[in-house]
Amino acid sequence: MEHTLLLNATFEPIKVVFWQRAMTLWCQGKVEIVETHDREVRAVTFSFKLPSIVRLLRFVRVRNLPQVKFSRANIYVRDEYTCQYCAEVFAPEDLTFDHVVPVSQGGRRSWDNIVTACVPCNRRKDDRTPERAGMTLLRVPRRPSASARFRATIGLRKTPEVWRDYLYWNISLDES
Repeated sequence: MEHTLLLNATFEPIKVVFWQRAMTLWCQGKVEIVETHDREVRAVTFSFKLPSIVRLLRFVRVRNLPQVKFSRANIYVRDEYTCQYCAEVFAPEDLTFDHVVPVSQGGRRSWDNIVTACVPCNRRKDDRTPERAGMTLLRVPRRPSASARFRATIGLRKTPEVWRDYLYWNISLDES
């Protein structure tokens, strides 16, 4: 299933929608198609490429961004599928989550106490804090903000390359 990045009139990302919703908005004259996927849909009398990025023709004020739901999948996205102890990237099925402060020591199931870990590191840490296990965390776990980058990444294994110019504004470009 192809997804479409919906941009505000100012080219700021709002959310990810299914391509059918993007086509409905286009037929209603509410968006313009900025980029397309390679995939084409054919009807009896016409064909079209699926929209990859669409931009609203009128500015919409986005209020009250929802908080990111606490879930295993969202922890993996926050930590970029990287074990927070050995710094290796893994497929989701090869990851676990780890309580930084173990439950047996009063640790809670919360954004600031759970990190992504590979199975070997999770076993090595066991029922101890990272300090007691002689392990260091890559970064301190925090609740992610509901930024467009985070919202667009959730549920997608890999964001399309063409979206990068619109999602990752906080990355500095190499100067040549």
